[in-house]
Amino acid sequence: MTTATAATPTAIDVRSLSKSFGRKRVLEEIAFTIAPGERITLIGPSGSGKSTLLRHLVGLTAADRVGSRITLLERTVQSDGRLLSAPRRERCRVGYIFQNFNLVNRLSVLQNVLIGRLGRMPRWRALSARFSADEHRMAHEALARVGLYDLAAQRANTLSGGQMQRVAIARALVQEAEIILADEPIASLDPKSAREVMDILRRINEEDGRAVVVSLHQIDIARQWCDRAIALKRGRLYYDGPTRALTDQRLAALYDDAGLEELLAQPAPAGRQRLATAG
Repeated sequence: MTTATAATPTAIDVRSLSKSFGRKRVLEEIAFTIAPGERITLIGPSGSGKSTLLRHLVGLTAADRVGSRITLLERTVQSDGRLLSAPRRERCRVGYIFQNFNLVNRLSVLQNVLIGRLGRMPRWRALSARFSADEHRMAHEALARVGLYDLAAQRANTLSGGQMQRVAIARALVQEAEIILADEPIASLDPKSAREVMDILRRINEEDGRAVVVSLHQIDIARQWCDRAIALKRGRLYYDGPTRALTDQRLAALYDDAGLEELLAQPAPAGRQRLATAG
């Protein structure tokens, strides 16, 4: 597991994170750190706790009240199961990309992207959705970066799934999110659209230095697009290390051989293995 020193800046720092829903334990003593500019995939079988973990990071869920702590960009956002309040501008520093795109279908592409500015605007202007010329310029630039500049006036519900996900990414860009969390962003996309979305996320990571954490089921894409993997199994941290060390044998143990042949669309590169925590 990666450990940060006091002098090392961190984008995400998770300590002793546990979560239960009733009697069901979903996360058990999860701990890891992520540095600014890292590109990480979050993998594991269905039900292993990936989405629950991401929801904790974005502040949608509070952990159990047992010594847990989550710090984002040097600011503690929850501690001992209690969500800590923060100014709207602070909350904007973390962007969340949903599997189902989370767009307003009746609005145009441009309007959906501009929604990303609401948290950084004075409340009176946000309530009236009065966007400045500079904000319109930012939105058009973000659409150009994701290859949708010419579709700014089109209604969101006329787009393909891949285009919708690119609009969601553009929205995170105008939000000026320093951390981008993506929960299965390519699960419902065809292979071509999936690779386009992952290419965009990689470019944003490399060009802007934003930390990117992507939850994935596609192991071949995880290996190709991300440098580091965090794997969960039955709610515990199973692996934290380079994706090149995700051998077929390790993945077989992670997924208990269930559906592994479908997950392994290409052979895993050989590499030094590093097991963090066995679940």
